[in-house]
Amino acid sequence: MKLLVVEDEKRLAVSLKRGLEADGFAVDVALDGTDGKAMATENTYDAIVLDIMLPGINGFKLCGDLRDGGDWTPILMLTAKDGELDETEALDTGADDFLRKPFSHLVLVARIRALLRRGKTERAVQLSAGGLRVNPSQRRAWRDDDEIELTAREFAVLEYLISNVGMVRSKAEILDHVWDYAFDGDPNIVEVYVRHLRKKIDIPYGTESIQTVRGAGYRLVGTTS
Repeated sequence: MKLLVVEDEKRLAVSLKRGLEADGFAVDVALDGTDGKAMATENTYDAIVLDIMLPGINGFKLCGDLRDGGDWTPILMLTAKDGELDETEALDTGADDFLRKPFSHLVLVARIRALLRRGKTERAVQLSAGGLRVNPSQRRAWRDDDEIELTAREFAVLEYLISNVGMVRSKAEILDHVWDYAFDGDPNIVEVYVRHLRKKIDIPYGTESIQTVRGAGYRLVGTTS
């Protein structure tokens, strides 16, 4: 697997390259956003590790440019320690995941491998199932013509289910994709959020788009009854 690391802190870039190569990856390094964009567009990579604060072109702009150009290589963006706004903008510009500095090398590799398992899948601007519509970049949802107000976590659960419309997803899978990787609380929290969603997107409209599959998990269907 071939990775591109775009990081302007030379010591960190060299450390990342050595560590990732020790884990079996082939690694190219760019020390600024301009070179990073050129390398990303001229070569094929399985994933990109991208810092935000870069000379030339910053990470947000580089990520957005790649997505606008139809490049859906998985991108893991490196954010500041307390950069909640950075994380939000990273996801909104098309990044697949983010990791706060400083970070553990083991966690970095685990995140990269998770992205590699997903592959280069284009994310639609809008997802739909029956009369239900979701716009991931704007964090907005509608049932027919009615916009539905959702909390950030409710939206994340709905987005995951509608991205896998028709497929059963277990509590463990939902937790893995919606909650932080370090979450160690009660898995039944998934039931709580599914119940909240049903009260907002199904019950008022006499529909049943989120189905419980006993012993297996939940499924969002395209046609409701």
